[in-house]
Amino acid sequence: MQEIELIGLSIILITLIVSYQGIKNSSFFDKYSFQVDKILKEKDYKRFITSSFLHVSWMHLLFNMMAFYSFSEGLGMMVGGLRLLLIYVGSIIGGDLFSLYIHRNHPDYTSAGASGGICGLMFASIGLFPDMQIGIFMTPFSLPGWAYGFLFVLISIYGIKSQRGNIGHEAHLGGGVIGLIIALIMVPESFINNMVPILFILVPTLVFIYYIIARPGFLLFPNWEDQGLLTKEDKYNAAKRAKEKEIDRLLDKINKKGMDQLSEKEKERLKQLSE
Repeated sequence: MQEIELIGLSIILITLIVSYQGIKNSSFFDKYSFQVDKILKEKDYKRFITSSFLHVSWMHLLFNMMAFYSFSEGLGMMVGGLRLLLIYVGSIIGGDLFSLYIHRNHPDYTSAGASGGICGLMFASIGLFPDMQIGIFMTPFSLPGWAYGFLFVLISIYGIKSQRGNIGHEAHLGGGVIGLIIALIMVPESFINNMVPILFILVPTLVFIYYIIARPGFLLFPNWEDQGLLTKEDKYNAAKRAKEKEIDRLLDKINKKGMDQLSEKEKERLKQLSE
């Protein structure tokens, strides 16, 4: 029990410290958040992990840490502290990899938060205890775990397809399924004992994944900026990258042709960008 509590409290403490730094310092947030362009072009793979310790607001952080605590305790008692950590980290990476695949053509996409790992803990708990009761947020109602999981999968699929709201449905679904699979590998008899409720979660998810791989046109995204769906972080990162690319273009021209080859307009623009 002490091992489980130590691991859980360590994750919460590290997340609080890192999130605090990210909330007060936009440069820190930019350095460690999940960003498609940084991962694909600069191979900055640490972001798969570091982004899970960042949050965009105190409410975002509080909600995720409460969810982490509620799912980690019972699951940890079943699988042990180190295995709990493996499920959490594996779910974080799985969720981010799925997000990277979905948004591979959206270089300015950025995200942060522990939701992928927490969804992994939730789905793992459902796989092992499908009849557990899970409360519906901000209501007095609850659902059996398997029904909650099935509904969660449908909502995530709709969210990925429609891209309504600033919610990382891709990380939720990817992290959740990876967490479930890892837990079933650890406790294989659970798949036999709970086959039907587990299939309620896995089947629609796998069908959806097949569709988006076999038929890429199945995902037709709206123009996010026109829909008002970009977060402040999205817009900040997009503007920052545009500025960096323009500076690089001008410096490259200087390097190849010399400063004298810049037009007066380009010289003025370089001065503005350097300020």
